[in-house]
Amino acid sequence: MFETISVRIDARGVSTLTLDRAEKHNAMSALMISELTQAAHQMGTDDAVRVVVLTGAGKSFCAGGDLGWMQDQMAADPETRFAEARKLAEMLQALNTMPKPLIGAVQGNAFGGGVGLAAVCDVAIGVEGVKMALTETRLGLIPATIGPYVIARMGEARARRVFMSAKVFEADEAVALGLLAKSVPVSDLGDAIEAEILPYLSCAPGAVGSAKGLVQALGPTIDDAVIDQTIRALVERWETEEAKEGIGAFFEKRKPAWNSQV
Repeated sequence: MFETISVRIDARGVSTLTLDRAEKHNAMSALMISELTQAAHQMGTDDAVRVVVLTGAGKSFCAGGDLGWMQDQMAADPETRFAEARKLAEMLQALNTMPKPLIGAVQGNAFGGGVGLAAVCDVAIGVEGVKMALTETRLGLIPATIGPYVIARMGEARARRVFMSAKVFEADEAVALGLLAKSVPVSDLGDAIEAEILPYLSCAPGAVGSAKGLVQALGPTIDDAVIDQTIRALVERWETEEAKEGIGAFFEKRKPAWNSQV
């Protein structure tokens, strides 16, 4: 049914949604973005699904946006860029507002949009030693469409520590930032996720969904206006000389012009 993700539902109604491009470190292509949106809508309306676990296949949780996809946006006209940015934003919002508890099992590194995927989870648990970073500014871009969810999770003060610098941080700092609930040895990740799942199986599913909706209504506003603002911000950055230089340097395996590190 899907090419870039897999969905498995057990007898209890626990759905495991796996990013399944291990050979590409689960980078989000246009197809993966579309399939994640579709899966979020399907699971959100499936009465058989009680809990959703989001994880990745292989060594990485998610390396962020597929660089080929980003390169395509650099070559596209503004209307196409805006449409593609909207698809990314709508995917994040579909996962964020899915009326089922979403538990992140961050089994590997998460960069860029991968941090955004962790942020839309209701709770995320990572394995010790995983590396995370909002890497967009290294490419002349900004963490735009994921921004509302990252800031809602971390709060502005903590987000400022990592939002603009592309600093790499590990699981223990991700916990301190509020991005992860806790970090565990890789051998304990399954048990830690199961401990998050079990309480929901004794709760009324409709009440859980309503409670999640209420939390979001009372929390930071992430509505159409905010989402449109992030889309415009991303499209504007794609059109800058810095973005052209940053993405070009990445593919040419050289430092961008602004990198003064020895």
